[in-house]
Amino acid sequence: MTRQPHDQFAKEYLQELLTSLGNAETGKDVKSEVREIDVWFVPNNSNPSDKLELELLAKMAVTSCLFEPFRNAPSEIEIRSCLLKLYTVHSDLLRQAKREKRSISEGQLPYLWILTPSCSVRMLNGFSAQLQNSPSWGEGVYFLPEFLKTAIVAINQLPTSPDTLWLRVLGKGKTQKQAVEELVKLSEDTEKWDHLLEILASWRKNIEVTDNVNDEERELIMNLSPAYLKQREEWRQEGLQAGRQEGRQEGSLDGQRLMVVSLLTGRFGAIDEKLSAIITPIMELSLPERTDLLLNLSNISREELLARFGS
Repeated sequence: MTRQPHDQFAKEYLQELLTSLGNAETGKDVKSEVREIDVWFVPNNSNPSDKLELELLAKMAVTSCLFEPFRNAPSEIEIRSCLLKLYTVHSDLLRQAKREKRSISEGQLPYLWILTPSCSVRMLNGFSAQLQNSPSWGEGVYFLPEFLKTAIVAINQLPTSPDTLWLRVLGKGKTQKQAVEELVKLSEDTEKWDHLLEILASWRKNIEVTDNVNDEERELIMNLSPAYLKQREEWRQEGLQAGRQEGRQEGSLDGQRLMVVSLLTGRFGAIDEKLSAIITPIMELSLPERTDLLLNLSNISREELLARFGS
C-alpha cells in the first residue's frame, strides 16, 4: 500500500486537532538532504478545555515538537531518519539563536513523537525505548534515553479510553475501527469534530477510487465506513439545503474546491493541465449536482469527465 493517501490524511488530521493548541504546520522543509517534517507544532496559550479534550495528544504538545505518523511499523532506517530530522531542527534553532545573540535552553529544543500502529520488542530494545514510570504516561508510550528527546508511540498498545482516542484513529485494524466508531458516536453530540470526519471520509474516498485495491486497503475502507457514511449523508443534506437557497455561502467554497481537487487527485493521480481546467466548471454545478458527481467519481473515466466539462 502506498504511503501517499495515509500521509495526506495523517497530516491533515493532526493539523486539525493541534490547531486549537498552537501553530501546526505540515510538510515543513528542513535544511541539508533531510526530507520534510510531517507535522511541525509550536504551542500557544490555548484554552484549557481544548487540552482536556485532546487528552494524551495534548500532553505531547506542551512543547514544540515534530510528529512523524507511520501507516506501517517503521524500519530502523526510517526511525533514524526521523531522528536526523529532529537534530537538524535542533541545529537550525541553535544557529539562529547564535545569530540573534541569545541563548536557548535544552528544554526549549523540540521533541520528536514517532506514531506507529505497532512496534516490535526487538525495535524497542534496539533503540533502548522504555515505558516511563509516571502516572502521566501509560502503556504504549516508549521513551528513548532522555537526551535523545524522542518517544515511540505504539498505538495498538494504548489503553482503550477517551484519553487515547485521537491517537488510536491513526492505528490499524481493530484498533482503528473501534476508534473511528467512537469518533462518529462522539460527533453525534457536537459539530466540533465534523471536519475530522470529513478528513476521514476524504481519505476513504481517495483509497476507494484507486485502481487495484488490495486486501489491506479493503480493510481500511471498511474501518473508515462509519465516518464516510455519516459524512456522505451530511454532504447530501448540505447539497439539498443549498439547492433550496439562492447562492452559496462564500466561506465554504474554498473547502469545497479543495475537496474537488483532493478527490480528482485520488481518482486520477496528479492534476495535469486538462484536469485543472475542469475544476472551475465542476464548481459551477449546483451543490446537489456536484455532490452526486463526486460521490460517483469512481464510476467515471477521465475521458468521460473531460468530455463533459472540457471546453
